[in-house]
Amino acid sequence: MNGAQDLGGQHGMGPVAPEKDEPYFHAEWEKRALGLTLSCGAFGAWTIDESRHARESLPPATYLAASYYEIWIRALEKLLTRHRFVSSAELAEGRMLEKGAQPKRILTADMVAGVLAKGGPCDRPVAEAPVFAVGQRVRTRNFNPETHTRLPRYARAKTGIVEAVQGSFVFPDDNAHGKGENPQWVYTVVFEAQEIWGDGADPSLTVSIDAWESYLERA
Repeated sequence: MNGAQDLGGQHGMGPVAPEKDEPYFHAEWEKRALGLTLSCGAFGAWTIDESRHARESLPPATYLAASYYEIWIRALEKLLTRHRFVSSAELAEGRMLEKGAQPKRILTADMVAGVLAKGGPCDRPVAEAPVFAVGQRVRTRNFNPETHTRLPRYARAKTGIVEAVQGSFVFPDDNAHGKGENPQWVYTVVFEAQEIWGDGADPSLTVSIDAWESYLERA
């Protein structure tokens, strides 16, 4: 979807200012925010793609005014209410008022190290051979869905070269909305900077993205 989270190439948002030796957390509550998000994700009620969409679908003013982990917590509130683990009244009160949905599983302290080490692999087999090959010119589709997509706005309707075939993976655009994993081939596509940013872009630069097969067409 087009939103405040997808700002590549837009003016007026200020410079990117990396923080030297940036710590993992800037405040103690951020540690708790991460822990809560991972623990609730372990419930098994939503996918990582639904979680991403919950963050990006926050109102633009809310998203832009929030810090990184504030965005995580606001999205978690949406997910917990959507899946009936808590109610809006309970969030407002800060306490349990009634029994909600029961998680499929609970992440206990002794499980954390193993779960984090395992990660969440999203590679899946597909029966069909890749449509595109390394070195082939391709063009990204020009679409603006209201739903989740991993194709950024700045890379739509652009022509590039396939640099690598990465394998087949869960298609997040469907998985975010309960339509199944529907895996597709994923390609690394490289674009000249001028193709992405237009006249005045540094001609020595390139931009690469990982694109699902349905994002692409032959150029």
